[in-house]
Amino acid sequence: MSEGSHAAVLLEQAADGLNVRGDGCYVDGTFGRGGHSRLILARLGRAGRLIALDRDPQAVVAGREIGDGRFRILHGRFSRIAELLTGAGVARVDGILLDLGVSSPQLDDPRRGFGFRHDAPLDMRMDSSGGITAAQWLAQAGESEIREVIKTYGEERFAKQIAAAIVAARARGPVGTTRELAALVAKAVPAREPRQDPATRTFQAIRIHVNQELEELSLALPQCVELLRPAGRLVVISFHSLEDRIVKRFLRESARADRLPPRLPVRAREIPQPRLRLVGRATRPSAAEIAANPHARSAVMRVAERTEARANCTGAAA
Repeated sequence: MSEGSHAAVLLEQAADGLNVRGDGCYVDGTFGRGGHSRLILARLGRAGRLIALDRDPQAVVAGREIGDGRFRILHGRFSRIAELLTGAGVARVDGILLDLGVSSPQLDDPRRGFGFRHDAPLDMRMDSSGGITAAQWLAQAGESEIREVIKTYGEERFAKQIAAAIVAARARGPVGTTRELAALVAKAVPAREPRQDPATRTFQAIRIHVNQELEELSLALPQCVELLRPAGRLVVISFHSLEDRIVKRFLRESARADRLPPRLPVRAREIPQPRLRLVGRATRPSAAEIAANPHARSAVMRVAERTEARANCTGAAA
């Protein structure tokens, strides 16, 4: 895969999970470079509709190049999905896809500061139009906060040593570039994992924190359920164990009927029904896909279907 390109992970499986109907109304909550969106559009009929969201302005620019009257892209976080769809005149949809984490173009563009293969400003913002950069956060956060972020979001056992090294270094001057941070981490980590740069977990943790990725996911999932029509599908692709844990727990709880006290005289039809039905088991990429696209190696896809009767998708075509 060439630098700057993007191969959508679990492409066919995600579209299959959505169970795309020709006249349906769908949301790609993480457009990226449009791999999933283009396949959804290919499966839609003339009356179908697809709304894409992305918090990255560069992704929005790429999305606007799609010349299809059935398609519209909006700039915004998927934690604002209900608000964004309301503004677009949409009340209910037939399917929502969330492809979590960072995209290949973000990772491969040195100017974005997500990786350490090139020396670049330590940015890491998915939405470069606002918010604080990773460098700004490292300059102002306390040592205990840095340690907790690296430990929790990176699952890094040497978080204490890394946080101490960052704080000591910034006393001499700002930690402002990707290579500076990677070098600090490499010196602070006494043991290395095979085939993994010692800075990998730290970069992942800081990126998750700067972009509030887990909070965004927790806010989005309940909104997605409320937006779905009956039999509408929610498809979520995760790339990190913490993300997948949130998704798995939410879907499992939403697919569980309310528990009533034993021996309570209630008719079966009066028992509150679950909002979701789980569809199949977790799906992972094949060995062939991982070989072609190493970014796919940690992906996990989960699918659920809305059970409660809801209103239809409304709003004028984009």
